[in-house]
Formats: sequence, structure tokens, C-alpha cells
Amino acid sequence: MQDSTPFQVQDLTPDMQKTQLIDMFTRIVVHYGLWFNEVQHQMGMEKALTALDTATQSSIAILMKHLSRTLGFELDQGMPKALMSLDDATTEKLMAAVGKSWLANDGVWFQAVEFAHGMNDAKRCNDSCWARFSPFEAHRIKNILGLGKHPGLEGLKKALNFRMYAFINKQSIVEETADGFVFQMNDCRVQRARMRKGLDDYPCKSGGLVEYARFAEGVDDRIETECIGCPPDPHPETWFCAWRFTLAQ
Repeated sequence: MQDSTPFQVQDLTPDMQKTQLIDMFTRIVVHYGLWFNEVQHQMGMEKALTALDTATQSSIAILMKHLSRTLGFELDQGMPKALMSLDDATTEKLMAAVGKSWLANDGVWFQAVEFAHGMNDAKRCNDSCWARFSPFEAHRIKNILGLGKHPGLEGLKKALNFRMYAFINKQSIVEETADGFVFQMNDCRVQRARMRKGLDDYPCKSGGLVEYARFAEGVDDRIETECIGCPPDPHPETWFCAWRFTLAQ
């Protein structure tokens, strides 16, 4: 029987070619992440973040150059001109859409592990992932905003407004004092979806303890984090989780 498996790209059907193309982008993302993870493992988070800054700047420039030449779109400041020409309202909608996609990706990864290996393994992987993602996200936000090494509580307040979650959830800052403040997640997309299905809150405290502490430390390593409440803890209707950030004296 003759083997009908495609031998080269030209043997693929048009639909299979598009599948191959999208999968090549997936490979870029995974390879990129593996590089970062390995540098972090071999050399530590600080050196990995520095290398990431250098690699990201070059990587985006190279990708945009190749795509613009192939697809025939113009670049403006190294980005697609159509993107740079978007008005503020459309840009904000696009950021919200990206935020929702990010959260969905987090969810599908969690479920992929949970359905195959159980909740315990999924939560273990989730918490470890947040231990790496939070300092990374803090670092990237500090770069975008131009925050210094020790921007203090004011820097943390600003940075919290640029997390991925900030574009899809509702949050607030209360009880501000000279040496601290309380951050509340007033509406959580994940928990709200569970409420609509009649489910209990997802017990996210173990992940939250890592997520918020590592993010705050990533912004300013003098800041300490205390959990006021996070599911499965009981909480009022006005927030799902709340965290106190204090600047160590």
C-alpha cells in the first residue's frame, strides 16, 4: 500500500498548509518560553529577565520585518502601521480582547492538566507557573512605565493597573496609609463565571499568595504582601480577594 503521508510542504492540502503555518507560530512561542525558562534555571531570574529584554527587542523587530515584507504591510516605528494608527478606544478594546485571550489560555492549560491528571497536579503546576509569571510581568510593566528599581508603593499602585488582569477584572485600592494600602479584586471574571453556573468559588488562595507576593517583590523588593482574604476564605459581596501591601521600614 502506497504511503500517502505528505513528504514536503508542497504535498499538503491548502488547509493543511494553514495548519502548519499556525503551528509554526506556536513553536516560536514555546521555543521562546523554553529559552527563558532555561536561562532562568541555569542563571537565575534576574539574568533571565535582562536577557529577555534584549532578545524580545530583537525578536519583535525581526518578526515584523519578515512579515511586513512577505505580506506587504507598512511599518511605523517597527510595528504594523495599521496597529499604530488605531484610535485610543479601539486600542483599549484590543487590549481587553488580548487580556481575555490570555485568561482563556491560562484556563485551557489548567483544564488540560486537571482532566488528565487531577486537580492537585493542576493547582501545583498553576502555582509554580505564577511564581515565574508574576516577577516577569512586573519586570515588563516596570520597563513600559519607566519605573526605577525601588518605585515604592506608588509604583506598585501604577503597576497593578497594567497587569493582564487589570484589563478584564474590576479592582480598587482602599485604606491607603503612609506605609501601605489594600488592593481589592472587586469583580473576577473567573469567579463570576462560576457563580453563573451555580458553582462555589474556585479556591485560588494558594496561587494568589504566590501571584501577588511575587508581583509586589518584582516591582519593589521592599514591599511585603499579606492576604486579607481569598477563596476558599469567606469574603463580602464587594470583593473576591483582597491584599495588603506594606513597605518595610
